[in-house]
Amino acid sequence: MKPSFLGKFIDERFLMHRLRSTSLGGVIGGCTAILLLEYRYFHDHFWSWDLFTVGITMVVVKLTVLIWYRLND
Repeated sequence: MKPSFLGKFIDERFLMHRLRSTSLGGVIGGCTAILLLEYRYFHDHFWSWDLFTVGITMVVVKLTVLIWYRLND
């Protein structure tokens, strides 16, 4: 589904590239949050609840959407 006024500029490849880049950005962001959480815990001996929440939220959302599309596609 693409808007009619942007139809000549946006095609299916653009939308797929945007989808892949957004997904990859989310995965890398989640991994970075989890790695930074582990670094702070093992190096500084400090448990960072905000990074834990961000990392777990990204993992839960990714797995929930994966299961949703698997069951409904």
